[in-house]
Amino acid sequence: MVVPEGFVLPPWYVVVPLAVVLLGTVALLWVLAPPVTDETVMAFVPWMMLGSTLYVLYQLEQFPASLEALFSAPTVYVTTAAVAGLTWIAGSFLYAAGLQRSIERFVGIVGTGFAVVFATFTVLIGWQMGTFEPFWPVITVVVTGVVAAIAWVALSLWRTDVAAVTGVTGALVVFAHALDGVSTAIGYDVLGVTEDVPASAFILEVGEMLPTAGYIGGGWLFVLVKVVLALIIVSLFEEYVREEPRQARIVLGLIAAVGLGPGVHNILLFAVGVGA
Repeated sequence: MVVPEGFVLPPWYVVVPLAVVLLGTVALLWVLAPPVTDETVMAFVPWMMLGSTLYVLYQLEQFPASLEALFSAPTVYVTTAAVAGLTWIAGSFLYAAGLQRSIERFVGIVGTGFAVVFATFTVLIGWQMGTFEPFWPVITVVVTGVVAAIAWVALSLWRTDVAAVTGVTGALVVFAHALDGVSTAIGYDVLGVTEDVPASAFILEVGEMLPTAGYIGGGWLFVLVKVVLALIIVSLFEEYVREEPRQARIVLGLIAAVGLGPGVHNILLFAVGVGA
């Protein structure tokens, strides 16, 4: 098994139209070639969070049967990417027409609006079920902030050029994967959550076999691996960002999404008491 449990391939009549929309959106963005800066990547952070939120709502069975195929994994991320891409296109046209001060502002505001609404709805469901518990989500975010800050400061001192060139996008990659690592570790060591991703489960099992497991659990190894890999990836992207900043930041943004998405998903599950 090489993919997480729970991944569902929707019917062809869902996959085909969704793929057409996504490919069409990507093609139009390729033609428009909107600028991609650190601000652009940050504007898409709410969209990364939105995809995870929608998947949690799918797990809570909150979508009508006719729509739920769009929000299963991994389809939910394609759905979110398509809507985010269309919003980016709309923002580009509005900016060109002088109706928006910046494309990033429009994309970020729309994404934040969607993310806040659906995240609030998710929390309210947990509240109504009587399972809402904010303690571990808050601890997860605080610990992630500390771990990511230490890692980024260390990189800045060791490879100053890397931190300067990759900038906010590089820092986002480190934070995103630290969040995934810390939330997974807390879920595994503290809340007894089973890890579905085979590679992640293997690292956690290795951590359990170390002498430190009896004192600090096995999740710390997963955090270390995630953060180190993030730092290595950011370091390898230095020249790419210098030579092709637009393409490099798009790829780094996607890498950040791979970490931020699961991390936010874990936090929301902790908050509503699902799988904990």
